[in-house]
Amino acid sequence: MDLSLRQLEEAVSLRRQIDSLERRFAGLVGGGRTSTSTAAKTGGGSRRRRRTMSAATRAKIAAAARARWARARSGQKGGGAGQKTRRRGRMSPAARKKLSDMMKARWAARRRSGK
Repeated sequence: MDLSLRQLEEAVSLRRQIDSLERRFAGLVGGGRTSTSTAAKTGGGSRRRRRTMSAATRAKIAAAARARWARARSGQKGGGAGQKTRRRGRMSPAARKKLSDMMKARWAARRRSGK
């Protein structure tokens, strides 16, 4: 298909007009999307509405954040009132030695079997 420069320019102009009309149509109908719309081509899709938050709710969240930061700066732990915190991820020296001896026995058995 051989097209002259003038025909190509006319085709581009028509495509732009079609896209513009499709956008206007989608705006009137409520965001109905066709497969040739620019939103579908660019992956834009329909726009999501932003959720709004009342000023009172924002103030509550800000106050809670300030309280958390104040506790963190003072060195207190939040949540539990005077509860003892549990150490996690630590192993007693006896447990560490027991695991070490078990691994040494496994490797010795493996060396004996020739693998």
